[in-house]
Amino acid sequence: MTENQTVQQKSVRRTRLAAAVCFAASLITVSVVGTQSASADGAAHSAAHRTAVAAHPAAVAAPGLGSADLVQSEDFQQGLNPVGATVALTGRQGLSACSGEETMRDLTKDQATAYASVTWTLDTEGRLLESAASAPTETAAATWEKQLVALVQDCQDEPAGHWRYGAAHTLTGTGGTAHWYLAYNGDGAVSGGGVAVLRSGTRVAIVELTGRRTDAPAYVEGIATAALNRLSS
Repeated sequence: MTENQTVQQKSVRRTRLAAAVCFAASLITVSVVGTQSASADGAAHSAAHRTAVAAHPAAVAAPGLGSADLVQSEDFQQGLNPVGATVALTGRQGLSACSGEETMRDLTKDQATAYASVTWTLDTEGRLLESAASAPTETAAATWEKQLVALVQDCQDEPAGHWRYGAAHTLTGTGGTAHWYLAYNGDGAVSGGGVAVLRSGTRVAIVELTGRRTDAPAYVEGIATAALNRLSS
């Protein structure tokens, strides 16, 4: 494949993603909930979580992964103010700006024991998307982690004038490992967002923050850390 064909292919993929994002935004308008945590530790679940439970009882019954294992409203740092969330347990949310229409269910070839995803809207321009899956074995989880990393790395080497992801940063905690990357705009400046690939045991996830932040490295690393802590809980 020539370089021009590669660029064209990525352009088409991102155009499709933009359409998908617009559609998702319309859904969020209909089903926006408050910033109450979806954590099962509280006396009540968020409205989004209750809706997901009602719509997907089989997915909720699957062991080991649910909305409480995703980023919660209290995980956002100062300056990132969530105003609503849409939760799903189908594995059909787009993975990242680099994945086009590919979903976690596509990547795992329907082999996960459970899926969970959330789209958080913020009170400023930007949002956070997270998609997670529970693998039947740690070997499968490691394979899916490598596939997610490869997907992100596909957007590190871009022609001049195109946005891209920067170099990988790795953080390791007692519960697992995260690889996070800053996003750069076409001028080569940090755009304010980024993406992280996470693995904790048999669980894998990808979380992406979009928007314009003045201290992007701290925000992206902070979200990656919070997401990893949730995934490993």
